[in-house]
Amino acid sequence: MATTETAQPSQAAPVTWAGLMLDCPNAKDLAAFYGELTGWGVGGADEEGAWAFLSPPGTEIMIGFQRVESYQPPSWPDQSAPQQVHLDFRVADLDASISLAEKLGATQAEFQPGGERWRVLLDPAGHPFCLCPPAQEG
Repeated sequence: MATTETAQPSQAAPVTWAGLMLDCPNAKDLAAFYGELTGWGVGGADEEGAWAFLSPPGTEIMIGFQRVESYQPPSWPDQSAPQQVHLDFRVADLDASISLAEKLGATQAEFQPGGERWRVLLDPAGHPFCLCPPAQEG
């Protein structure tokens, strides 16, 4: 019979999650898109568009953006160019949030696996993200 060893506690300091980074052609532009969409604002960016980030108010968690030369957007849902990650946002008003996202440069994806329950959109750099209505209570 195979056995596994219990992991020993690390002697290092505790680890906390800082955030995630999205590759894109211009970090400053994509951060501005998500900053306007969420209302969080851009927390920092370099002038050349190489990196930028934003964070929800009251947290240290960030969504970061980094410029990648020869950036290729993901294809979704076929994954011929893998998406690697996608973001989900819970919104108070789904229709109003979709309208805002489209005004800011997003497009609705053709394939909608959630039907009318949530919507998949593509940001200006081609990353899929979801807008989800408030959680059902009860």
